[in-house]
Amino acid sequence: MLTYNIRKAIGLDRRRDPHRVMEVICQADADVVVLQEADRRLGPRRAALPFQIIAEESDYQVAPLAANSVSLGSHGNAVLVRRGFEIGPCQRLPLPGLEPRGAVSVEVHGLRVIGTHLGLMRRYRHQQMRRLAGELSHETKPTVILGDFNEWSAHRGFEPLDRCFDIHDFGKSFHAARPMAALDRLVISPGVEILEGHVVQTPLSRVASDHLPVWARVALSAG
Repeated sequence: MLTYNIRKAIGLDRRRDPHRVMEVICQADADVVVLQEADRRLGPRRAALPFQIIAEESDYQVAPLAANSVSLGSHGNAVLVRRGFEIGPCQRLPLPGLEPRGAVSVEVHGLRVIGTHLGLMRRYRHQQMRRLAGELSHETKPTVILGDFNEWSAHRGFEPLDRCFDIHDFGKSFHAARPMAALDRLVISPGVEILEGHVVQTPLSRVASDHLPVWARVALSAG
């Protein structure tokens, strides 16, 4: 699995280059890719990573999460799934807060995958986490939440989730030029095991966005 805030495909050189972002994703070679800032912010919120590029330059299909025909996802959250994998039920999950935020949910091979991009203020992040925890309170499927949690602290900030879920980071993923914080993380429910994970640091990933991608191999655990 991969989580990646692509910053609307604008790199550190200030160029919008979705081909470069697509190459970073393909090099990471994950079966499921959760994206943040995958759509432009204004107007009809057109995909920052165009459908044609995904179709022609990758082995991924787009999970049907958008509310219109031009966006890749919802509130900038999108999910790519390797072709040949069956995509189960998909859902958009609105989140509370001062600024528009949301999450998206996709089922793949018996695993519920939730992608999100939480707010800049901890007060609102806690509201958003409580909403997610409530959404999952009766969930029986193993679940992974991936995304940009915007939490700079290594020791606190996940209180609404850490009673029932395990919080994982694999190193500092922001800022790509000089990583200082593990903003991009995975949160797993019982029934999910993380086998390995790392921050993707390549010459291309260090310039394609202001975040570095985070990759993890997960498995469904017995019981």
